[in-house]
Amino acid sequence: MAPPFGLLVMAYGGPDRIEDVEPYLRDVRGFRETPPHVADEVRRRYAAIGGRSPILERTRAQASALEAVLTRDGLPCPVFVGMRHWHPYIGDALARMAEAGIERAVGLVMAPHNSRMSVDLYFKEVDEAASPVAMAPIRSWHLLPGFVDAVTDRVRSALGRFPRDVRARVPVVFTAHSLPQRILEWNDPYPTELAATVRLVVERLGHPPHRFAYQSAAMTRDPWLGPDVGDVVETLAGVGHRDIVLAPIGFTCEHVEILYDVDIELRQRVRTLGVRLERIEMVNEHPAMMSDLARLVRDTAAAQGWI
Repeated sequence: MAPPFGLLVMAYGGPDRIEDVEPYLRDVRGFRETPPHVADEVRRRYAAIGGRSPILERTRAQASALEAVLTRDGLPCPVFVGMRHWHPYIGDALARMAEAGIERAVGLVMAPHNSRMSVDLYFKEVDEAASPVAMAPIRSWHLLPGFVDAVTDRVRSALGRFPRDVRARVPVVFTAHSLPQRILEWNDPYPTELAATVRLVVERLGHPPHRFAYQSAAMTRDPWLGPDVGDVVETLAGVGHRDIVLAPIGFTCEHVEILYDVDIELRQRVRTLGVRLERIEMVNEHPAMMSDLARLVRDTAAAQGWI
């Protein structure tokens, strides 16, 4: 008997080796040629983090954790992984689902905050695949209690690395991937959803000093959302803060935006400021988040009448 539905877990994708960087960038850029200096810089960044992106294995681990929770809760559900810009592509994952006899699926992007320029583009890929698999999309989960609890837990752990007598004064800088400023022209939900997540986490933490910043803006001429995280950290250092926790809430696992943009580039920048910067462990497969995501998947399928 075929399962009542499947689950498609999606993420951005990244090159598996240095040689894949240029074709990966062509995919990201809509198959326009990448300027040589940009390709060289991106290759340098991937070389600095080990020559490849870990995003596929991290996403597969999250998918496996979700599958385990669904099975534990009495709803065995075949889970597939698809990447937007690299192998295995979303269209290929949908083809495998159809071959397995799956007729309907819940779609989940491992990015909690919706935007026309992020999550919506994943479901555009689903539509363009013209798959026979009917898709029920989850477009946002920024207020999911398990996600908020997972972030809160990670921030508390990071604050715990500082001496007890200074923890209450350590500012927490929340970050998310920057997007082009033009999203503000169409009332995009992205900034509002990020602010809502920050508000809930700060409440659970007891209102520590905090800031919000964007990171990882692309190398284009277009203006991108700010303030930039490096500028925010410099401002905090300028008013006397020497201990800072960084909480990248717009990401759920480690990949180049964390391993290079934060762990290498930002740390190099703050080292000259005399600042101790502690990054939170990413939420990855945090049990609270996995449990509530599984419930959200179940609720989404139930709303379709599939269970």
